Amino acid sequence: MTKQRIAITGAAGNLGNLLALGLQKEDVELNLLIHTKKVSDNLADKENVSVFKIDLAKENTLFAAFNNVDTIVHFAGVLFKANPEKFLPETNTQYFKNLLNVATKQQVKRVILISFPHVEGETTPQNPATGVLNGQPISSHAQTRLEEEKLLFQYAEQYKFEPVSLRVGMVYGKGILMIDAAQWFARHYLLGIWKQPTYIHLISKDDFVSAAIAAALKPNIEGIYHIGDEGIQTLQQFLDDITTYKNNHKPWRMPLWMIMTAAHCFEFYSSISGKISPLTRDFIKIGRVSYYGDTKRMRQELLPSLKYRTYMEGITLFD
Repeated sequence: MTKQRIAITGAAGNLGNLLALGLQKEDVELNLLIHTKKVSDNLADKENVSVFKIDLAKENTLFAAFNNVDTIVHFAGVLFKANPEKFLPETNTQYFKNLLNVATKQQVKRVILISFPHVEGETTPQNPATGVLNGQPISSHAQTRLEEEKLLFQYAEQYKFEPVSLRVGMVYGKGILMIDAAQWFARHYLLGIWKQPTYIHLISKDDFVSAAIAAALKPNIEGIYHIGDEGIQTLQQFLDDITTYKNNHKPWRMPLWMIMTAAHCFEFYSSISGKISPLTRDFIKIGRVSYYGDTKRMRQELLPSLKYRTYMEGITLFD
């Protein structure tokens, strides 16, 4: 019996690498797609791994990487760069359209988009995101990701493949770039957060990988799935607890204008230096919106039981 072949875009990135490490242990063939950054050494030399250097701006670079592929998992994107509202319509929406154009020509059977609950706008544990495509998000990151979701289901209806959107809550644990950055800022007494409580939905890195593997391997999976645990908490509470656990300083409660000023400075430095911007004004826009997803479908079809039901159960993942 022929093994499933799964392609991962952004395989050298944070979450893409995590999923690749998990899937490599399964009985599958992996095509890991990279742009400039290399995949980790513990993946590159595996027998069931092939690495392809691609450019999502150029469709012709994708054909070999998608040859005989059953499922694509799409992570790739540009983050931590100044003025994301200027480039995201291209690097999110247009690049994903390029991917879908080639995927349909190569007769890929399933396309999984890694998305997030923010695409439905403000949601809470009392009124969670339910899997609709008519949300009104305010940030460029969420607006362009919603456009990607719409493209996914439009193409699937026309070309008859299985469309899957995994709307993932905040993934936590050591080695997650944004979490590690927060701990670094806290360690140096530089981490600040706005005062207004903001609900967030969380998922441990272990449970995220398990849910994503199930989405890639299980038969008859399609539609929108919210990926999150059972905890109910605010961003402020979460940051207080994880920084305290690591003996770092709790985040300062700061007025919004101070945080926006810091983001503006980071973006200005990024624009003139070409280096990353760890904070942007659009990140703050998306971060200030409460988000929480209805995980019934995830529990029924992908992940019946969680390894860590709340972040306090999984807090040792920060060690």
